[in-house]
Amino acid sequence: MRWDRFFDDLEDQLASEWEAERAALDTEAERLRLSRVQLSERLMLLAAREGASPIVASFDLGDGATVRASVTGVGADWVALALADGPGGAVLVPFASIGVIGLPHADLLRTARPAPPRSSLADRLTFGFVLRDLVRRRAGVAVHLVSGRVLTGTIDRAGADHLDLAVHDQGSPRRADAVSGYRLVPFGAIAWIRADEAPAIP
Repeated sequence: MRWDRFFDDLEDQLASEWEAERAALDTEAERLRLSRVQLSERLMLLAAREGASPIVASFDLGDGATVRASVTGVGADWVALALADGPGGAVLVPFASIGVIGLPHADLLRTARPAPPRSSLADRLTFGFVLRDLVRRRAGVAVHLVSGRVLTGTIDRAGADHLDLAVHDQGSPRRADAVSGYRLVPFGAIAWIRADEAPAIP
């Protein structure tokens, strides 16, 4: 009888050690997975899900502004936001201009889960690509610079790392007599762009 108990105890101890070792391996595997997670993946998990209410987070941006918004799209190096308060349209933010994202703890944890596979198209949708859509649409924009200055007008051209802006009053159409000047703006100087209409994001 005593030997039975002894072997049962040994079996329990072995099972317990095995569970502890497996838990340690699982923890290490999770740490390794998290070490490979990119900001774009976490932002994708913040994006509005069909039928669910959007998750509103606060975004501290490169010009010192803080906006309350929900994620509506994620590209290769930028995120599209819908402002929780204020005018419609869309806000486009290069990843480099995101300072801090504030959100409830439960949503923060949810963004650490494995993201669905990203399409190869999303990896090719650069900041320049989405701005070229605004060029085609002739959408009015407010370009918020990291210096704190705001330029309003219409984007005439968008290159690989810069844009050409025809400066005119916000809300007015781009006409030659309304344009007060032209600016060449490197993407590195841009904190965020508010567009009068949302770009077409595939």
